[in-house]
Amino acid sequence: MTIAEQVSSDIKEAMKAKEKELLTTLRSLSSEIKQYEIDNRESPTDEIIVAIIAKGIKTRQESAKQYADGGRPDLEVVELAEIEVYKKYLPTQFTEDELRAIVSDVIASTGAASVKDMGKVMGALMPKVKGKADGGIVNQIVKELLTAQ
Repeated sequence: MTIAEQVSSDIKEAMKAKEKELLTTLRSLSSEIKQYEIDNRESPTDEIIVAIIAKGIKTRQESAKQYADGGRPDLEVVELAEIEVYKKYLPTQFTEDELRAIVSDVIASTGAASVKDMGKVMGALMPKVKGKADGGIVNQIVKELLTAQ
């Protein structure tokens, strides 16, 4: 079952269970997937849907931060709950130890010697971890390991 099919199935289940908040979030995700279909005139692959989900999570994280900074914890909680629903459709995320091992391998294979080589490392690394790790965390680990060299 593709991610899009799973979302559709979960929408039906949420309707039957009368879970309004979950239903709203799932419909939002489904809408984002359908918007991709309209814009690109093709059905998105699971890889593309993972990118759509990651973008949705990032947007909601930024909104939650703004709500927290603005003194609106009620709206922050809603955004954080939506993030958790979106995360259910992402592939299993790498742990920090797994990421460090992958980053070390890529640094060794690219021959990177300093932070100046960060672009080369990130270019080779991101296709390997796309959708399975947060880009900000990957960036931080790469900087840390390149600085230590």
